[in-house]
Order: sequence, then structure tokens, then C-alpha cells
Amino acid sequence: MPKILSNAQVRQYHELGYCHPFDVLTTDEAASYLDKLEAYEGASEGPIDGVYRHKPHLLFPWLHDLVNNPQVLDAVEDVLGPNILCWGSSFFNKEAQNPAYVSWHQDSNYWGLDRHDVCTAWIAFTASNKLNGCMRMIPGSHNVDIQHTDTFHKHNLLSRGQEIDVDVDEAAAIDLELAPGEMSLHHVRVTHGSNPNRSSGRRVGFAIRYIASDVRQTLGPRDFATLVRGQETHDYWELEPRPKAELDPEAVAYHASVCEIQGKMLYSGAQIKPFQPRTRR
Repeated sequence: MPKILSNAQVRQYHELGYCHPFDVLTTDEAASYLDKLEAYEGASEGPIDGVYRHKPHLLFPWLHDLVNNPQVLDAVEDVLGPNILCWGSSFFNKEAQNPAYVSWHQDSNYWGLDRHDVCTAWIAFTASNKLNGCMRMIPGSHNVDIQHTDTFHKHNLLSRGQEIDVDVDEAAAIDLELAPGEMSLHHVRVTHGSNPNRSSGRRVGFAIRYIASDVRQTLGPRDFATLVRGQETHDYWELEPRPKAELDPEAVAYHASVCEIQGKMLYSGAQIKPFQPRTRR
């Protein structure tokens, strides 16, 4: 019996490739997470960017706590089972009146994971709606793999600007609107994307990539993940530590090493350096 999702929601996830919304944070908790992010951004004199957008739960204890949030994990367990690793996390933020967008794509096309027991939990720190560029899904599109092309478009928030090679029926798209503190789940193969933020406020979302413990990486000899529930049953992953403090020097060095190794795998075959370097702290 599911822990937090209804039977209908579990069925929707498996049949359509996504389900939403779920309350995982209170409005005050979502505001607190946003305040922490913006305190860091104020100290570093700009929005979180570069490599710090990727796997920030290895740098900030409050994000490490979020990827271990029991409410989040209960929902993920309902679709992945009891042994869960966090393979990655990323901020997908869009500033007000900004052209940044996410092209139509499938995550499975470039992550190198050998199975599809992979789920993204997308948590809204601010409202995410049609005006400010919420995620959009194509129902049922997780049933087939589609070829992609790397565009490296300067306004595309994806690492390679990757987009699928077939026309998408925009009329079939579902907008996954979320209030602050709500979460959506989507399958690693579902076709999804998002439009630019045309509102007067920023849109802030935190995406957490969860995998079942028997999933393994095919793009390299080793990969890294954080054990968040149950057991690491197959010894496929180097398990990541919790940061001792925000931007602790050991954590910063470890994060840089992990991102360099993962970047080389994820950019395999691409004619560009993995991740853009940071210019500030």
C-alpha cells in the first residue's frame, strides 16, 4: 500500500510519466528555504550559477536535509521502492522577464543510467505557473526513447541544450503548476520542458534526482550518490557525505571533484567543457 500517494496517483505516474501536486513543505518552510538561498546569493553578489547549481546538497546542509526530507521520500518510495539514492540535485531558477527556458527533452537520453527506476522530485520554493515558466509534460511519452540534438543555446538551462528530434504536439502538453512548498514527480523518460519567465518575479525550483539502489551508471567506472533511504544493495555507487557546514572547505573540494568526474561522463562526446566555471563565491 502506498505511503503517501493514492493508488490512482501511483497509477498515473506509471501510465502517464508524472503526477502532481503534493504538499511536502509548508508555505513558511518554502519561504525559509528561499531565504537561505537568497542569503547565499546576496553574499555571492548574484544568482546561484555555474557548477554550484549542480549537486548543491553536497555544499549546503539545509539542502542535504531537504533531499532527505521524509515527506519527499515517502512519495518517492511509492514509485521507486524502499532503497533509494539521491543521484543529483539542481536548481532550475528563472529570473523575472528572462529568456531562459528548458527545451523539450527526456532525461534518460544523456544520464547514462541503465534502468528507468529513476524519478525527479521537483520542489517549488516560489510559485511555478504558466506565466513564470512552469514545467510542461507530454503524457505517456515515457514509453519510447527519442533521439536528441545538442544545441548549447545560450538561454537553454539544460547542460547541453539538448532537445528531441521530433515535433512535439504542444496542444497535448500538461502544465505542472505548483504553489510554494508543493512538489511534482516525473519519470526519467517523460518528455518535458518549460517556457521563459514572463512575470515580474523570479521562479525558483529545486530538482532532486532519485534512483533505486539497483540502478547503475554506464558512462564511467564509478559514479556518486547519497544514500537517503534503505540500503545501497549492490555497491554500485560511491556514497557521498553530508557537508559539515555551509561551503565547508572539505565539502567544496569534494563537490568539485564529483562534479568534474560526473561532468566528463555527462558531456561524453560533446564539444564543450563540462559546466561553466564560477566567477564568484
